[in-house]
Amino acid sequence: MEKSCPISTVITLAKTTKSWNGEPLPKYLDGNPEVTILKIIVPPKTKLQLHQHPEINAGVLLKGELTVISETNDILYLKAGEPIVELVNTFHYGRNDGKEPAEIIVFYAGVKETPITILKN
Repeated sequence: MEKSCPISTVITLAKTTKSWNGEPLPKYLDGNPEVTILKIIVPPKTKLQLHQHPEINAGVLLKGELTVISETNDILYLKAGEPIVELVNTFHYGRNDGKEPAEIIVFYAGVKETPITILKN
């Protein structure tokens, strides 16, 4: 006999039509869908390269702290347990100013054969 397992708590971390800086998310790209889930570990005292994402993505910071800064100087401070709905087609970078690695899980809702990240030269 199969037993059901009731869900005791459901917490919505993010539900939005906008990225973290208030810009509306773009329409989904046409093509074959592809979901990518990454665990990204940013070492202490590390600044990531300026980049952008052509696809909608969101994540949750699991450990540490992370500062995200857009090319237009919008700033988001993330602490462990907090969600982020990333900027799309806007250059930005992440920076870990802390003493421990920052670990984030990021979910990309993309299109097959479309890059999830584009670095700025």
